[in-house]
Amino acid sequence: TGAISSLQRQLEIQESQLRRTRSEKETLQKWLREREHQLEAMSTKFCSLREERKHEEMMATMEKEIHSLQQVVAEQESKLAEQNKVISELQETVRQLQAEVLTSRCHLREQQRAHEATQSQAETLQHKELQTRVALECITSRFERYRSKIIQATFSAAGIKPPQAELTDEEVLEAMQKIINERMEFHQILKQKGIK
Repeated sequence: TGAISSLQRQLEIQESQLRRTRSEKETLQKWLREREHQLEAMSTKFCSLREERKHEEMMATMEKEIHSLQQVVAEQESKLAEQNKVISELQETVRQLQAEVLTSRCHLREQQRAHEATQSQAETLQHKELQTRVALECITSRFERYRSKIIQATFSAAGIKPPQAELTDEEVLEAMQKIINERMEFHQILKQKGIK
């Protein structure tokens, strides 16, 4: 946004300079037209006085003035050419600045869209994270209840000492395996004796 503002200020300065240069060009062209009219008038006057010998000094002065005016006209035409060149350069600069402003605006819009997309993704991820946390808490709670029931069922069997401290999963598994093995041995004994 700062770059766009800076480019727009440069563009306004260049456009102002371009308008000023064009105004100077118009003034210069008007002055040249006036000088051309003066030259034409003096040339006409010079032709009418040419035949009269008594105006020889005036004719010489007029010739000098005409020569001087021609030099001034040549100088002004040179200045006008320079002004035209400056105007062309300013127009090119204005076009470049306009293109830069347009490019900067496009970049800004792209960055805004990318930011909005990133923000939307972040919100989606936060929502999924919350859902995952809730699901994890639910699973953890169910697991703890299930584990508690297993421990209760395992250590409520006859001949099993109740635990004095918190059990690890391996200890619970060993206790269950022991009960299963004992039941299998008991089943084998009954089977050997023919008892169903």
